[in-house]
Amino acid sequence: MTLRLPELSLVLLIGPSGSGKSSFARKHFRETEIVSSDTCRGLVSDDTNDQSVTAEAFELLHFILRQRLKLGRLSVVDATNLNPEDRAKLVAIAREFHFLPAAIVFRIDEKTAPSATRPAPIATSARTSFRGSSSSSAAA
Repeated sequence: MTLRLPELSLVLLIGPSGSGKSSFARKHFRETEIVSSDTCRGLVSDDTNDQSVTAEAFELLHFILRQRLKLGRLSVVDATNLNPEDRAKLVAIAREFHFLPAAIVFRIDEKTAPSATRPAPIATSARTSFRGSSSSSAAA
């Protein structure tokens, strides 16, 4: 598989926990291009699973994104991004720096997944949404 993205892209990985977002990101993007909500949780609380610091973690994530986009760096947000309001904040940051938002949506096997981690209706299949010219690519 080859992903073609405009050079000035902010890529949102969308899907529930356990759907393969982090594995996909590590396989297709540079470590430095990935901005992970779990990593940000770990940075602010020393515990990547500490949900009580989600607000602080996303404040840090948004700060890091702004710095990367200001420098013209392709960035990938590794977070569930299931809520439209959360995605809207990230799209606004992309547009603030004239970056094109792109989304890669993941699904999980609903037969084997616990109901708490089942995807929202948007995640019924893996989809990609890219606009603009194809100047960056990552190959599988």
